[in-house]
Amino acid sequence: MERRLSAELWDKMHYLFRGFNDRMVHVELHYHCKIDIEALKTVLLCFVEKAPVLHSSFIDTKLTAHWKVNEYSIDDILVTQQADDLQALADDFLTQYIEPDAPVQIRVGVFYNETQTVLCIVENHMCMDGGDLKYFVRSLCQAYTEYVNNGTSPLQLRSGTRSFEAVYRDFSRREKKMAQNLYKNVCAKDDHRFPLTENSLHDVSFISRRKIDEQRFAALRKAGKTLGATVNDLLVAAYFYSLYELAGFGEKESVTISCAIDLRRHVKDTDGMGITNHTAFMQCNIPERGKDIFETLEYTKKSVERFKNDKYMGLYGLPLLKFGYGILPQAAAEGVIKLGYSNPLLAMSNIGILDSEGYSLCGNAPFDGYMTGAVKYKPYALVSATSLAGALTLSMCVRGNEEDKRIVERFFDLMENSLGMLTNGK
Repeated sequence: MERRLSAELWDKMHYLFRGFNDRMVHVELHYHCKIDIEALKTVLLCFVEKAPVLHSSFIDTKLTAHWKVNEYSIDDILVTQQADDLQALADDFLTQYIEPDAPVQIRVGVFYNETQTVLCIVENHMCMDGGDLKYFVRSLCQAYTEYVNNGTSPLQLRSGTRSFEAVYRDFSRREKKMAQNLYKNVCAKDDHRFPLTENSLHDVSFISRRKIDEQRFAALRKAGKTLGATVNDLLVAAYFYSLYELAGFGEKESVTISCAIDLRRHVKDTDGMGITNHTAFMQCNIPERGKDIFETLEYTKKSVERFKNDKYMGLYGLPLLKFGYGILPQAAAEGVIKLGYSNPLLAMSNIGILDSEGYSLCGNAPFDGYMTGAVKYKPYALVSATSLAGALTLSMCVRGNEEDKRIVERFFDLMENSLGMLTNGK
């Protein structure tokens, strides 16, 4: 008999996003060591068995949707190759696309030479978001280390519910009732966009990134404390300030950037939760560019503060989505939700810290790496941010052309300048 898993609300929503992005999440980690491939195979197989959604196909019958659990082999997941140009292999691997109905929803690449190894992971956002992918990779690295060093059985991946309703479990009865009645639609409604070229049949997926080294990032964090701003506040303010110049927005125009929120902030203990999605967005809006970047930062802080003061931050609209998917056939639910859903043209995801120690392999910490979100289809744009070993990496995944690459690089130049002004106080 066919084994099935429920298609959870966020699984369906990310499937709905197929017209906006490729739904892949990407990880790249660089090591000064070689990986024991046979050991990695064992650990990967154990982890994928613990999370059956990773070896399932998403089945959309138009009436219903579910995951069909598949038989698979390690060759469906893992690719290894020795080469001189590791970065070229990593870049090519990371821009691949996994179909929702593919037999597995995660792929791992190990590319190596005599002195270095690059570990790459691509997975379907329908299965897990950045928060759980960080957990998955950290657990994978720790299990690999324990297996190689001590022969410990690599079964440390947590399992359990994938339902979005887990975010309500630590609320009181009254708070839960309030949260489950937040039907208000808080989608972005702003026509400002990143100034990419028009779509073309010749566009291809690429990832652009810019690294802010350890010294500059430390200075930026120190400046943030002086300015009463979080790193996220600084990044969003620099995004705003740079984009006004890049896109030529009028200085008095109001602009909105959608910022990702990890809904696990509402959960005290994630034990008993399987790998899944718990991400929503808040709409950060500024009324104008501001006379300088410091005024832009103040506008940003005020906008973010309004959300931070809301106990139910990120939970608005979830009951509406549950209602739509719960009473209507799959195709009809998608049609109705599309009528009320506005995908943000401008978005940012601060995925946060990639813990060097947690991502170590047998004592070898990654010396470089990053995680980034989906490849966006024009005109949609997403800036991702992660930090590793004290350095910050900004990245954008775009389906575009060489001119789009130049535009993104120009944006990163402006971002660096904006962050530099915040750091230097002028």
